[in-house]
Amino acid sequence: MPKFLVQATYTPEGTRGVLDEGASGRRAAVEHVVAGLGGTVEALYFAFGEDDFVAILDFPDPVAMAAVSLGVKASGALRTRATPLLTVEEIDEATRRQVAFRPPGA
Repeated sequence: MPKFLVQATYTPEGTRGVLDEGASGRRAAVEHVVAGLGGTVEALYFAFGEDDFVAILDFPDPVAMAAVSLGVKASGALRTRATPLLTVEEIDEATRRQVAFRPPGA
């Protein structure tokens, strides 16, 4: 199942929601939306600094991750970045594939 690192920053409105619901309320909301598209939450941590929380999510396919990303961003409550995560074995497989690439000027 494809795995994604999600980094999120709350807007002021979203931060007020966290203050009202608490962290456990927001985790439940994340679990609900992810499960609704066949995924699972592997880890979710709150942070301070550039990101307000980070999560590792598993989805059946990248389209499910895209659907969550679009829905969440449309709410206006937070800004997110989703990064696909690859296993060591997947990178090993990638190194065995031939790539026909010509660098500029070559």
